[in-house]
Amino acid sequence: MMTLSPRRRSTAVVRDGGGGGGGGRRGGGGRRSREAAGLADVSISEDIPVEGEITVPMRDLKAVGKKFVHVMYPKKSSALLRDWDLWGPLILCVLLALMLQGGAADSTEDRGPQFAEVFVIIWFGAVVITLNSKLLGGTISFFQSLCVLGYCILPLTVALLVCRLVLIANSGTAGFIVRLLVVVTMFGWSTLASTAFLADSQPPNRKALVVYPIFLFYFVISWMILTFTP
Repeated sequence: MMTLSPRRRSTAVVRDGGGGGGGGRRGGGGRRSREAAGLADVSISEDIPVEGEITVPMRDLKAVGKKFVHVMYPKKSSALLRDWDLWGPLILCVLLALMLQGGAADSTEDRGPQFAEVFVIIWFGAVVITLNSKLLGGTISFFQSLCVLGYCILPLTVALLVCRLVLIANSGTAGFIVRLLVVVTMFGWSTLASTAFLADSQPPNRKALVVYPIFLFYFVISWMILTFTP
């Protein structure tokens, strides 16, 4: 019977242990590859939009549309004050500035205000009215007042669209009379709508001091619309 020497026996044991270690490394490599595949699946799935992320813009657009409806049918309501936003005023301001801007800046003809001028006039006027309201003891926040004043520009935006169409059809005296009637009507609409939303937030003995700057604000915008010539 052949026996192994102690030295040979220990070498054989070491070789068997090395084989087991290699199998362990192979098993670990398999696990790592499976984990890497799982991470790859996670990174791919993160690129897929979530349903909630898609519905948020639609919900915001519906909220803006509802506020437009409140302005076109003004009544004493806290709808614009409760869920205020500045998306609607920004959209209306950009539309007015785009439609009211005159010719090129290097043009020798004075054809109307530039985009930045209209933009600054509207936002600066709204900020001044808001500060005046706060100094007179108004109970609404700064951004709530900006929201109301901005959304109530909607009737004047409609007036500008109508005036542009009238100028295309008839630029004479009859066209001017039509534009004057439209602008005056929408000016009154904007003023009444804004005061309806802001009336309850002002002290009773100071309402006239708050309404007068609002009147001037919408009057300036109405004047720019009426005197605009493309």
